[in-house]
Amino acid sequence: MQNPYESLGVKKTASQAEIRKAYRKLAKECHPDLHPGDAKAEARFKELSAANSLLSDEEKRRQFDAGEIDAAGNQRADSSYYRQYADAGEGAKYARYPGGPGEEDMSDIFTEFFRKQQGGQGMKMRGQDVSYTLEVSFLEAAAGAKKRATMADGKTLDIAIPEGLRDRQSLRLKGKGMPGIGGGPAGDAYIEIHISAHRFFTRKDNNIHMTLPITLGEAVLGAKVKVPTISGSVEMTVPKHANTGTTLRLKGRGILDPKSGQRGGKQSMIHATG
Repeated sequence: MQNPYESLGVKKTASQAEIRKAYRKLAKECHPDLHPGDAKAEARFKELSAANSLLSDEEKRRQFDAGEIDAAGNQRADSSYYRQYADAGEGAKYARYPGGPGEEDMSDIFTEFFRKQQGGQGMKMRGQDVSYTLEVSFLEAAAGAKKRATMADGKTLDIAIPEGLRDRQSLRLKGKGMPGIGGGPAGDAYIEIHISAHRFFTRKDNNIHMTLPITLGEAVLGAKVKVPTISGSVEMTVPKHANTGTTLRLKGRGILDPKSGQRGGKQSMIHATG
């Protein structure tokens, strides 16, 4: 597996912010949803997800930098007692350093190592967490929705977008990450939500704002007009002699606050036209 720093195109000294930025940019370019049926794009996406999963975990990144685990997150053999064959004399593949184990111990060391690497008894490890980004529309985030996403292993997953979700919030899907080792639990999947802009709605706190065009006659005489909201169109009364720039409010037609259970308002700024 390729070095995770090389996969993301970042230096070993890169900050977590730089790693996240690089991953988001590259993952978006080769996401399976944008390249259906493209095996190379899918493989590249899996590589990026694995690299980001390792480097975004500070402990795993430390272990990788120290040579304790490889790019796949697997533990490396303890090399403190051995040197490579090139440094040893002919016929001696490994040489013992002072204070190291004797020849009688070497067999036990290798047996124990390979037993653990093969997921034997006593080697139970939690699977790696994985990170994804998912783009949703303004209305899907405001009103809640079900989305289907493609995971790094090619599987599809139905994701519940909670009502009122904010841009760049992350959802945690327990047990949907990489499988564990030796019967250990699977890791988690973290889905960072990216909300696309709406053509006329904007969000400010839990309120929704928009500019509402009306005719000059409706502004002068007053009228009942249809106004779009996140839950469908409603009728709103425009008072007589309304001026351009006047803001009208529809109570309870905004975004649901999950903590208080209250909704913000729907506010429309009037723009009178001839």
